[in-house]
Amino acid sequence: MKVVIQTVSKAGVTIDNGEVASIGNGLLILLGIVDEDTKEDIDWLCNKIVNLRVFGDDNGVMNKSLMDVGGEVIVVSQFTLHALTKKGNRPSYIKAAKPDVAIPLYKTFVQTLEGVLGKSVQTGEFGAMMQVNLVNDGPVTIIMDTKDKR
Repeated sequence: MKVVIQTVSKAGVTIDNGEVASIGNGLLILLGIVDEDTKEDIDWLCNKIVNLRVFGDDNGVMNKSLMDVGGEVIVVSQFTLHALTKKGNRPSYIKAAKPDVAIPLYKTFVQTLEGVLGKSVQTGEFGAMMQVNLVNDGPVTIIMDTKDKR
């Protein structure tokens, strides 16, 4: 499981010209899933995300977590995070999990994140063509992969 996490002052997701998600201060999480991902990966990632100290304190030092600032979250499915680009110029997405595997894991990720965070999490729509807009605050962008937990 791979995520790109961005701190945002605001973010939103639009599908077919209609806004389906919108947040203020918090995190935009792009989530990529492979067949080998498990509930253990989800648990590790969700706990890590809510406790990452990526928000500024009173001195402007990144010392506060999502929990500390009471931030909001949008999770967007993003199979392209698992693109293979070594050969040729057209990325291959063969590593990305197919919907029958990815959708249940995506839903479990969102539910687990809500449980750890203690509030609802907004989402895009799995498999839809979405427009994601954001104001990256900082900017802070963190990439995490459960296959590389160092």
